[in-house]
Amino acid sequence: MTQTKSEKVRSQLKHPVVDSDGHWLELHPVYEDYLAEIGGAKATDQYRQAVKNAPGYGGGRLLTPEMRMTKRVRKQGWWTQPVNARDRAAYTLPKLMHQSLDEWGFDVALIYPTIGFLLLKLIQDRDLRQVIVRAFNTMAMDMFKPYGDRLIPAGIISLDSPDEALAQLDDAHKLGLKLLVMNGTTQRPIEGDSDIPVDKRRYYFDAYGLDSPHNYDRVWQKLIDIKCALTVHTGTMGWPDRTSPTSFVFNHMGHFAQSHHITARALFMGGVTQRFPTLKVGFLEGGVGWACNLYGDIIGHWKKRNRKYMEENHSPMKLDRVELRRLLEENTAGNKRFAGKLDDILARNLDVAEPEVSSEELYERDKDSDDFRSVKIDSVDDIRRLFTSNFYFGCEADDPMNVMAFHESAGLKVKAMMGSDIAHFDVPDPTEVLEEVWEMVEHGLINEEQFREFTLTNAVELHASMNPDFFKGTVVEAAAKEEMKRAAKRDFVKLKHAA
Repeated sequence: MTQTKSEKVRSQLKHPVVDSDGHWLELHPVYEDYLAEIGGAKATDQYRQAVKNAPGYGGGRLLTPEMRMTKRVRKQGWWTQPVNARDRAAYTLPKLMHQSLDEWGFDVALIYPTIGFLLLKLIQDRDLRQVIVRAFNTMAMDMFKPYGDRLIPAGIISLDSPDEALAQLDDAHKLGLKLLVMNGTTQRPIEGDSDIPVDKRRYYFDAYGLDSPHNYDRVWQKLIDIKCALTVHTGTMGWPDRTSPTSFVFNHMGHFAQSHHITARALFMGGVTQRFPTLKVGFLEGGVGWACNLYGDIIGHWKKRNRKYMEENHSPMKLDRVELRRLLEENTAGNKRFAGKLDDILARNLDVAEPEVSSEELYERDKDSDDFRSVKIDSVDDIRRLFTSNFYFGCEADDPMNVMAFHESAGLKVKAMMGSDIAHFDVPDPTEVLEEVWEMVEHGLINEEQFREFTLTNAVELHASMNPDFFKGTVVEAAAKEEMKRAAKRDFVKLKHAA
């Protein structure tokens, strides 16, 4: 049998390949069997109704283009499933997926949901959501368990509240799941709007780290206790700037990156990575362009907006008003536009953005303000440690921004991982994914060691650094242990060099 392009690439490598973000296409009738067993007929009926009526999903597809435009209902994904019959079957049946991994060039694949993502978003009733989640996680474990040497399925967890998440984490851990995906943001109504119909409410997005109404530290500690990374795969389809009634592509571009940007900001600025230095976070399918941008932004903003710098350079009380008046008088003499206005200008216009407020009032109001109050940073090295040691970024093979993750000269190197996204529309041929990644080496954009980081090291680190047994029983068990030794040696050398 002729080798596929990716098989040829894999055959020349001296290391295995881990797909950090594949998918499967769950079957509704099969899932409903699990749901009926765990939640009964009522739960199954509620689930079917929720899917049928959801705007942008079942309900949205019943709208005409004119109705969609009038109601501003977003254009949903269309023709998103592969048409190659064998691929479609492989994405649905773990047995056939397991048999296909060699053709795809993967030694081990981490398999995330498709329907599972919708469950966390569609089901608003908390009691029903607990049943929905338990049924899904049971199904994932059952269907993939015979193929655990090469396929690792992800369970789902709702972070809507800490108590809900903790209960689901306990259930998932008891089932034996070691890979879990969570929603990176939760839409919450503004206080006082709870009794207003859902479609009329004002709302905000909570990303759990900064300014959340709940303290999620118990959840982060629980993840550490059960040795499980926090992986998020949340998009922003349907957000106000992603509701084009006519173009799915308009709505889709960058929607994972937008959600991840919020979550990473909240976790970093909320001090989560500082309080929980061993907690690893994987942001999937958003690439690294947004991550490098955020990383650089944090550095730039800390340099110019940390409290000490603000006191030294921007405190209203440091403005020499006597000297300012002298300069105004000296440089406006004879200008009728300024005649007789200096007293008014100095009284009302000391802060252009906030007229009518005195320097004393400006200082008093913000004398305790500190945008970095929740995370202690003394240097750029602290930012680098708190950002790059905890965060990992899933990237698709054809994303031209991938190379940004490996260019240390810009000082923005981050931990990127290859995520195939098999089973979804952007992978028409799964046998070309690894070959497409290898093209970065052939074109001189990354070297072979960086290719290894992208296709093995970083995915192993994300999971095995929290759970040394994550790859136990898989075909990459020995390689994963060796990779962790390499990583430890590399980190030791960096620390020694820094010292």
